[in-house]
Amino acid sequence: MRANVGKLLKGIDRYNPENLTTLEHYVEIQAKENAYDLEANLAVLKLYQFNPACFQTTVTAQILLKALTNLPHTDFTLCKCMIDQARQEEEPICQILYLGELLETCHFQAFWQALDKNMDLLDGITGFEDSVRKFICHVVGITYQHIDHWLLAKMMGDLSDNQLKTWMSKYGWTETEPGTIFICNQEESVKPKNIVEKIDFDSESLPAPAVFPDILLEYPV
Repeated sequence: MRANVGKLLKGIDRYNPENLTTLEHYVEIQAKENAYDLEANLAVLKLYQFNPACFQTTVTAQILLKALTNLPHTDFTLCKCMIDQARQEEEPICQILYLGELLETCHFQAFWQALDKNMDLLDGITGFEDSVRKFICHVVGITYQHIDHWLLAKMMGDLSDNQLKTWMSKYGWTETEPGTIFICNQEESVKPKNIVEKIDFDSESLPAPAVFPDILLEYPV
C-alpha cells in the first residue's frame, strides 16, 4: 500500500482529488496497523484545502492523532496548520488539538485526565497510548536525574507498579531507593562544543579613524 500511495504522490497527480478515496483508506490502514506516513497524510489535508466539499472530519481526526504519536517531531504542528480555522473549532478536532497542546507543553497528568473523558477518540487507533508514553519517557529522560516513583506513574497515565517497571526496564531506569527512580546523570549527558573562529588578519583591513574638525558649541545665555 505504501508503494502504491508513493506513486500517487509523484508529480501533478498528488493534487488529483480522485485519489482521495485511496489516500483516506490508507489513513485508516495506518491507524489500524500502527503504521505512519506523514507525506501521505499531508497530501490528504492539502486536497481538503483545495476541495473543501470533500473534507472528512473522521479522517482528519485520525491524521492528527497519528501525528501526536510521532512527538517530539513537529508533525502535529504541520498538520494543524493545514486545517482551516473554522474546522479547528469543530468536534472532535478541537478536542484533539487541546490534547496536543497539553502534550506539547508537558502537562502530562492533565493530558491523561482529558483523554480519559474522550476515549472514543481512540477508536481504531492502535498503539496510541504507548506511543504517547514513549514521548513522555523521552521528555523525562532529558529532564530528570531522579524522579519520585508516584510522579512518574502519574505522568505515564496512572500505571501499575508492574507496568511502570516494564517501562523502566526498557529505558534502563532503576529505583535506587524506595520511592525514588534514578533516570540518568544529566551532567554526564552534557556535550560541550568548542567553537573556533579563524580570522585571517592579513586579509582584513581596518578603516582609518575618522578625523573631525573641532566643533564650537555656542550656548545661549
